[in-house]
Amino acid sequence: MVNYDAFSPTDFRYSVDELRAYLTEEAYVKYKAKVEAGLVITLAKTGICPQKIAAEVIKAAEKVTASETYEEEKRIKHDIRALANAIRAKVSDGAKPYVHLGATSYDIVDTANILRYRDAAKNVIIPDLIKLEKILIDLAKKYKNTVQMGRTHGQHAEPITFGFTIAQYVHRLGSRIINLQESTDKLTGKFSGAVGAYNATSLLFDDPEKFERDVLAELGLKPAEISTQIVPPEAVTDFIHSIISAFAVLANFSDDMRHLQRSEISEVCEMQESKQVGSSTMPQKRNPINFENVKSMFKIFMPRIVTAYLDMICEHQRDLTNSCSQRYIPELLVGFDSSVRRLIKVCSKLQVDEKALLKNFEMGSGKIVAEPIYIILAYNGHPDAHEYVRELVKSSVQTGKPLVELMKKDPDMKQYLSKFSKKQLDIITNPQKYIGIADKKTENVVKNWEKLLKI
Repeated sequence: MVNYDAFSPTDFRYSVDELRAYLTEEAYVKYKAKVEAGLVITLAKTGICPQKIAAEVIKAAEKVTASETYEEEKRIKHDIRALANAIRAKVSDGAKPYVHLGATSYDIVDTANILRYRDAAKNVIIPDLIKLEKILIDLAKKYKNTVQMGRTHGQHAEPITFGFTIAQYVHRLGSRIINLQESTDKLTGKFSGAVGAYNATSLLFDDPEKFERDVLAELGLKPAEISTQIVPPEAVTDFIHSIISAFAVLANFSDDMRHLQRSEISEVCEMQESKQVGSSTMPQKRNPINFENVKSMFKIFMPRIVTAYLDMICEHQRDLTNSCSQRYIPELLVGFDSSVRRLIKVCSKLQVDEKALLKNFEMGSGKIVAEPIYIILAYNGHPDAHEYVRELVKSSVQTGKPLVELMKKDPDMKQYLSKFSKKQLDIITNPQKYIGIADKKTENVVKNWEKLLKI
């Protein structure tokens, strides 16, 4: 379904159809109705109302729609009472008193939101993240031995492998998946009334806290230890942080890949479809549009963590200053998962140019042996190895000759060169071997996350 009359791009351009069951306005009403159903089920189990009445209310709750609820809200100016009225309109007079009995609005709202965020995360977002993690793991494995020039400050630094580059993101994304799983599991609901003191349900039950536990158990939730009219906001804030923190990892990865697709680097490239156009005027263009899109999406949604922190402030037992702002949380979840899916698509077909990797490595290979030369000289007793190699680099730049060649011609270096081991000499003359344990580290990181995430 594509709705071009919608205001938000998350409704069409960046939509995720599988999230509609949880995050649309229709879904929101359905989840609130589900909480109302959970309430009446528990009322019946405790003997407050007959099972027949509960069945009637449950059936009505399942049929209620956003359209009729919003029409009623226009009339009475209250969203939850409108929902209750929409359900009441579908039941007998004998069932009407038990709809919303003992509940306050945010028993329904907060619990419904927690439910849908949890379900969206567990059923769609986390599985998508694990798919992306698996693709990154496969890339890391495939290129664990493929030498790449490491870069710091945008400059050539020391050799690594392309698999090692990807392994960094395997770890970072994996840790965010764990964080999201944990924050999702810590989401709690409430059924404690208008100020959190169980005033209304105390009129009906000797143990209103047990009633709260029972209602929430029907929905697969646990209650907050204590609440006001709203659930303590920290758990939802942590959940939002876990999403945005993971989004930052995706944005960083995308930015790195975007830079590696620069014309003068060309180490990776997004696969283009046969009829894909890169520019309206330059037919030759192959742009990293998907990686750029993810970074752009992150810029939109990252600042919303500030809103989440501001929503933690609620006067006394409740005010309404978090009501409007929290309605935009679904956009964050959709925008994030849209970016996850974009990366699943592009990374599954990522083109890695091993010739370009080698060419770029060889471009700076004559100088990257500066560090091993310095380390080995210092180890073998040179009194000022760092300064010596620094001057050697300057001479190399001026003459265009490799560092090793210049060092071997220096008579003062003979006493030190004679102490170089075979392995050390091999590294300074074959710099592609100076990758440390990048290949082994990649293997270990990949195995660890395959185990942790059961991939």
